[in-house]
Formats: sequence, C-alpha cells, structure tokens
Amino acid sequence: MNRNIAILAGCQAVALIVSVTVVALAGLIGQSLAENKAFATLPASTFVIGVALSTIPAAQWMRIVGRRYGFMSGAAVGMVGGLLCSYAIYIGNFWLFGLGTFFLGTQNAFAHQYRFAAAESASSDFKARAISWVLAAGIVGGVLGPESSKFTKDFFAPYTFLGTYLSVILLCLFVILLLTQLRLPSLTPEERRETGRPLSEIVRQPVFAVAVLGAMVGFSVMSLVMTASPLAMIACDLSYSRTIFVIEWHVIGMFAPSFFTGHLIGRFGVLRIMVTGALLLFGSVAAAVAGISLYHFWIALVLLGVGWNFLFIGGTTLLTDAHDPSEKAKVQGLNDFLVFGSVAIASLSSGGLLYVFGWNTVNLGAVPFLLAALVATLWLLLKRRREAEVGQSA
Repeated sequence: MNRNIAILAGCQAVALIVSVTVVALAGLIGQSLAENKAFATLPASTFVIGVALSTIPAAQWMRIVGRRYGFMSGAAVGMVGGLLCSYAIYIGNFWLFGLGTFFLGTQNAFAHQYRFAAAESASSDFKARAISWVLAAGIVGGVLGPESSKFTKDFFAPYTFLGTYLSVILLCLFVILLLTQLRLPSLTPEERRETGRPLSEIVRQPVFAVAVLGAMVGFSVMSLVMTASPLAMIACDLSYSRTIFVIEWHVIGMFAPSFFTGHLIGRFGVLRIMVTGALLLFGSVAAAVAGISLYHFWIALVLLGVGWNFLFIGGTTLLTDAHDPSEKAKVQGLNDFLVFGSVAIASLSSGGLLYVFGWNTVNLGAVPFLLAALVATLWLLLKRRREAEVGQSA
C-alpha cells in the first residue's frame, strides 16, 4: 500500500507541474497569440474541456486494461499535447495551441484517477488519508511548475515559453517510467463486467448528489477565479514575478492542507470539512472584491486553494460511500465528467466575464453556486444526525 501511494503521489506531483503550467500560462500565451483578446483564456478552457470529455473514456479504458496501463496511456497522450503546444508557439498558431492544451487535458483526466487508485490501495479506514497524501504531492508540482517556467520560458528566445512546453514532453515520459513500478491488484471479473446497480439508481442517492455537487462547485469556483487571476493581476500593473508568487501560494493553499485533511475528515467528519471548505471560498470572494493590491490577490487565492482542497477531497471521500467496487468505473467516470464539465463551463466563462464585466463580477458570480453547495451539505449533515439519533433511541 505504501509503495503504491508513494508512486501515485510522485505521478500526481508531475501531473500538477503540467496542469499548473497550462493553467497559469495558457491565458498569457493565448493573449499573445489571439487576434481577439476576449479569447485569450480559450486555451485554458480547451484544457478543461479535454479533461471533461475524457473522464468517462479514461475510466472505461482503465476498466479494460487496468490502472497502470491506463495511466501510461494518459501520459503518452500528454506527450502529444506537449509537442503540439510547442510547435504552436514556434509557428505562432493560436488554434493549434488550443488543440495541444486539449490533449494535455485528456492526459489530466487520467491523472485525476490517481486519487481513486490510492483509495483502492488503502484499507477502508485509511481511504481519506490515502487520497489526501496523493493530492498533497501536488504542492511539489504547484511550486515547481511556476518556478520552472521562470527558467524555461526563454530557453528558445524569442519563442517565449517554447522551452516550458517542451519540458512537458519529458515530464510525461518520466511518469511512464515511474508507472512501470506500480503494483495494483488485478481487476476482478465483476469489475471488468461492471456489475452492480444501474447508474440511474446510484445517482438518486443523496450521498452521491452531495459528493458530486461539492466537488463540482469547489473545482468550478476555483477554475473560474484561477483562470482569470493572472490576467487580472497583469491588468492591475502587477509584474509577472509577483503574479507567479500569488499563483504559487494559491497552489500551496490547494495542496498543503492535504497533509492533514484526511486526519480532519477522520476526526470531524467529511461533511463538516466540506462545509468549512464552502465557507473558506466565501472568504476568498470577500477578499477579492475588497481590493486589487498584491495583498488582496494573495489572500483571495490562498483561501481559494484551501477551500477547494476541503471541498474536493471531501467530495471524493464521500463518493466512495456511494458505490461498490464493481460500480466504481461508471460512478467515478460520471463524477469526473460532471465535475470537469462544470469546470469547463466556468473556465470558458472566466475570460469573457473578466474582459466585459471585470474582476469583481468573476468572483461574485460564484456566490449562488457556493450557497447551493453549502445548503446541500448542511442538509445531508442534519439528515445523518437525525438518523443517528433515531438509531440510538431505537
């Protein structure tokens, strides 16, 4: 178990270097390549669209070939995406760059299954911690991604960031080599056949609805704000180095709590942690609309990261209560499709909202969705509490 979790954590770290590189830089590169600057964040959006459209195929492919070969396939697709992005930067083609980020999104859809593989490697009482520890490795990628871009962006000047995307190819190759050491249990005949309850029955469970809603809202709000943040900071006359500083702290906020999120879930319960995550995201909105100084961006993005962590890890942990092992491929695939489909919509909306209405509107647009997630989670928390009281009285 420890060996597998360590390998999955290493792969997660590399995956986050790639994804943070794309999200942090795609808007800036898109702005330099696009004739219509309103489309500047489109390459970041095609990355998320690639994730959303590939989640179900990724889950089903791994049901057929297993986790290890499935993860290797995803990394190979990432190499193709890195090559396309590099060539697009070299020839100055905006649309080819968007296609490349789409392929990198497909790679990321496979990488998001690392957390489920970690849960499957762990005992029932260790699942939340296994998920947390794998996601905690993202802090390495979150710091190394932006930092490495400072050194690789001018490797092939005047083709800015060409070296950064060429390095993505090497990173994906490293993941393939690392995965050769992964040892997961073989799929059972039931898992290959996808026996179990119909999907229509599974999705009607309150636990499924709250788990998916929490993850959807947490990730969508994070994507909505994060995609617009680099452009907003540059527009507020903050330097590239200060922008990268804020992005790094945002990513630290996303993944550093993972070292103890699993423990907090074990102590206080998954639903309380999800409620806390929603409240932290409200705090992020408040900090963002309070001002446009470096300090305001820093506070808002750190709270955004921690709130995402609590909602996403909480939702992932809660989802394991909604399905049996034989149902995991279809349930996990549907969960990620819904989550990253909503993230794609948020990412697509981000650039237009920022360009037309401004930074405050980007943040305030998240409030109705945060309210929905908070109310639903509180409802399930109270429902479970009443059921427990009835059981004790009986």
